[in-house]
Amino acid sequence: MRAMTDQSETRSDQILSFVVPGRDARGRVVRLEAVLDEILAAHDYPPAIAHLLAEALVLAALIGSLLKDDQGQMTMQAQTEEGAVRLLVVDYRHGELRGYADFDAAKLSALGANPSLFALFGRGYLAITFDLAGDGGRYQGVVPLEGESLAEACQSYFAQSEQVPTLIRLAVSRKGGRCVAGGLLAQHMPDGEEGRERLHVRFDDPVWEHVAVLAGSVRHDELLDRNLTLEEIVWRLFHEEDQVRIDVGGPLGKGCRCSVAHFESVIRRFPEADQAEMRNEHGHIMVDCAFCSRVFQLDM
Repeated sequence: MRAMTDQSETRSDQILSFVVPGRDARGRVVRLEAVLDEILAAHDYPPAIAHLLAEALVLAALIGSLLKDDQGQMTMQAQTEEGAVRLLVVDYRHGELRGYADFDAAKLSALGANPSLFALFGRGYLAITFDLAGDGGRYQGVVPLEGESLAEACQSYFAQSEQVPTLIRLAVSRKGGRCVAGGLLAQHMPDGEEGRERLHVRFDDPVWEHVAVLAGSVRHDELLDRNLTLEEIVWRLFHEEDQVRIDVGGPLGKGCRCSVAHFESVIRRFPEADQAEMRNEHGHIMVDCAFCSRVFQLDM
């Protein structure tokens, strides 16, 4: 394998992008550590919810980093009215991640230690939304929340909404109060194109099947092992290919964008009568940010 970039060492809280030109394939690999602990620390999540949110944040990094628009945002939301998890939402914007899960503690406790995706959500749906800066527009795909994992649900999204053969692998580990999560995404881009309309895609294309077998061989321990760089993971998977191009992205960080100024701008859009109802007995409007678990006092 010849990598078209200077060799570096990328271990955690960064995205490594790769392209396999000879196979019309592209991908991302990521490992989250410090940023994951920071986001999870905002709430006292039980293990099953922390595991679910960690998976969702890895998916946000993998999918969101596909955006070429630095100011664009990818939001992934899973929601149901019947499961233990009422709402799961994560988003990515230019290296910034944030996420939150709302759940029914009583329903969750009745599910046991390792509940399935269906047990957590029941018959829910997954929505992936891309908001592009400027006049780029907004587009969304919604698919049933089906499969054994969030990764499988996201693969269905790409198959149904974008007609892009996609493979995703995730791994999460929690030890001693610390959490590490990793993931790999690989996609087949027919004729090597990106962003062009697809009139027809063969999901059984032998070229894609070859890439899927290689990418799918990545092990959970490889995605989680900090002693193994992301470059080494890609090397292990694709070292027999003629050429693989890699590109290291910037650092990933917690990106909650809440502020008094932001919330005031939102509240001002409401009629004065509605604003009056929001004020407490002291004349303040209190806003609770679920992403970072902070309460903001608005004097307006």
